Amino acid sequence: MSAMGTLRLFNATLAAQTVPPGHKALVCLFQYGGNDSNNVLVPYDQPSYDTYFGARGEVALARDTLLPLAGASPDGREFALHPSMGLLQGIFNEGKAAFLANVGTLVAPITRAEYRRGGAAVPPYLFSHDDQQVQWQTSVPDSPKKVGWGGRIADLLHMLNGENSISMNISIGGNNFFQVGNQTRQFPMTTSGSVGLSEYTSQSAPRKQQYVGLNEALGLSYSHLFEAEYASIINRAIDKDLLVKDTLAATPRFDRVPTPANPNDRNLFPNARNANGNLTGVASQLHMILRLIYSQAPLGLQRQIFFSSLGGWDTHDNQLVDHGNLLSTLSNAVHDFYRATVTLGISDRVTLFTASDFNRTYSSNAKGTDHAWGGHHFVVGGDVVGGKVYGRMPILQSGGPDDTGSRGSWIPTTSTDEYAATIAKWFGVDPGNMPLALPNIGRFANPDLGFMG
Repeated sequence: MSAMGTLRLFNATLAAQTVPPGHKALVCLFQYGGNDSNNVLVPYDQPSYDTYFGARGEVALARDTLLPLAGASPDGREFALHPSMGLLQGIFNEGKAAFLANVGTLVAPITRAEYRRGGAAVPPYLFSHDDQQVQWQTSVPDSPKKVGWGGRIADLLHMLNGENSISMNISIGGNNFFQVGNQTRQFPMTTSGSVGLSEYTSQSAPRKQQYVGLNEALGLSYSHLFEAEYASIINRAIDKDLLVKDTLAATPRFDRVPTPANPNDRNLFPNARNANGNLTGVASQLHMILRLIYSQAPLGLQRQIFFSSLGGWDTHDNQLVDHGNLLSTLSNAVHDFYRATVTLGISDRVTLFTASDFNRTYSSNAKGTDHAWGGHHFVVGGDVVGGKVYGRMPILQSGGPDDTGSRGSWIPTTSTDEYAATIAKWFGVDPGNMPLALPNIGRFANPDLGFMG
């Protein structure tokens, strides 16, 4: 098919897309460095724990410190959370958080025998940070195109947002591939707000005169296509920046106690703070995201996709201390964010999910762990069918039937495509259009894993 024919087919599909009314927001929380999720979701029944303790060496957690999860996994095993994740445990046991077992990048389903024999399609450059980050965020490991599945979803649903709105895809966690679309551009922000021209609205000299000159130049009629498009892009960027700044100026903060000057503020982030009482980095990102969700109407957005991030998960050493601190920061921030959406009455419209480069090896390298493959992730939100572990947990045995080799690098039993498709369906992507968002979804058995209402 010609490129023009493909474009016509894509536009016809967009026109046929039917989407339920109402606002929804997705929040991707990416854990850069490869989270050791073997110490997030830990075997708790005694026989399974004994195997875990024997395999993990110096990074094993004591059983009496673990936080049991209500109910058992589909295979009857019991699991518990890391002792630093008590606030997330509460949300799980309430049924508003779910775990997804052994998720990872896959070209197609593969067994240990096929992997060991060689020749079967596997994601290129397994165990590489940069490559696995891109593959997680694009969900097409067999394609060189770096268009993200969040970007493709935004391409499909962009008609729901007004023409004068900002992008559906807003990143508070840095540049990423997840939000790169064929048509959609990500809108980068910081925890302080929109990044635009400094003092653009200043009435003081010489700044005012500088911008008067700039606006006069941008308002000229240009015959050269490049010049005209450049002026148009700058004008749009200025307009979007001012829209966000003006909207946030009228939006309450949710990280501080109200005062007579700011009576609409609320302190909805009491736990996600450092020793100085300030919000942690990831909590600051989620706080800004919460304010933007709260302001979706004046921003003209019926659908919003956010990217946030937390680094430091490359725990080759000192894992017991460093990993525990990271999980405490993560759990507290996610807990306060979710509770804030409940307080504001928007929890059923907001879904947060985690992603990471990869899991880490089941066997330790003394005080740390090394790069591996499939890992466990969680989803939180008012529409989450929680209190469950979805998917198939691997056989937690180094050299066992789910290991690539002998150190406990789990071959994923759930693909990133299946994980993403379940979220995308809730967000409003028609199942018939799912291959446009996730081109490889037809290779896998479960396009809806059932964890979203």
